[in-house]
Amino acid sequence: MPRSFFYSFRAGRRFWSAFAAVICVTALSYAASPAVTQEVRQASPQGPKTSPQAANLPVYSPEQIQAGQALFAGQCSFCHGRDAAGSEGGPDLTASELVAQDVHGEQIGPVVRNGRLDKGMPAFAPTDEQLATIVAFIHDRKAKAKEGRRRTVDVTDLQTGNAEAGMRYFNGAGGCAKCHSPSGDLAGIAGKFQGLELLRRMLYPEERRAAGPTGQVPTATVTLPSGQTVTGKLAYRDEFTIALVDASGWYRSWPTGQVKSAVTNPLEAHAELLKKYTDEDMHNVLAYLQTLR
Repeated sequence: MPRSFFYSFRAGRRFWSAFAAVICVTALSYAASPAVTQEVRQASPQGPKTSPQAANLPVYSPEQIQAGQALFAGQCSFCHGRDAAGSEGGPDLTASELVAQDVHGEQIGPVVRNGRLDKGMPAFAPTDEQLATIVAFIHDRKAKAKEGRRRTVDVTDLQTGNAEAGMRYFNGAGGCAKCHSPSGDLAGIAGKFQGLELLRRMLYPEERRAAGPTGQVPTATVTLPSGQTVTGKLAYRDEFTIALVDASGWYRSWPTGQVKSAVTNPLEAHAELLKKYTDEDMHNVLAYLQTLR
């Protein structure tokens, strides 16, 4: 065999060995590159994803959550359920969009303190520390809630009031005795309605008008420019128009700027009480009504 061929063969082997070594080193360097590793991780469709809201939530201590649970059970559970998952009387807070947008109580706090009277929620006045624990409990329940899980109001949630204190409020500060009597319109009411239904009728009697005639219908008296007065059931009122149905069944309306009017609503006192009720007052009056069998 010619020596030139032997030398060419050995040189070729050295060349290909060196070339393979360069490729291996380059591949290893490429794989170890942080930029490449980051790109691969970002491209991967797998791995845990954390929402910005969840990532920003503070870490609550077990003591905070426990304190919030106690306050929530006493003040909120009769509508929102003991575990904040809602009931017949209130929405599921663990699925609430408002709670989902809340991080440090900036969304929940104003609702708790101002209430939502148009939706039947009274205002509460917790301290900053108490509010923080309620927020902690709600977020803890949201984190632990299972999809579609709901609860009803626990009967014990409605049994925390003091009937004697409720009777004092009924006859005194609440002014309930001015229109109602335990031996008259409220006689036996606890035998007709129980639990949440009794609480609803106590807080929002106007919603129950459609169930049947109760006599609790607002009336209006309109004084015409001539001095004549017309009285009837209030049919409509806003800043521009007042209307009523008179004793003959006629619907009559006037521009508010052309007449004088006065409206008497027997249920107005209930709306005013919603602004004054404390959670303790509500439970106490409910406890008193539950004794009227």
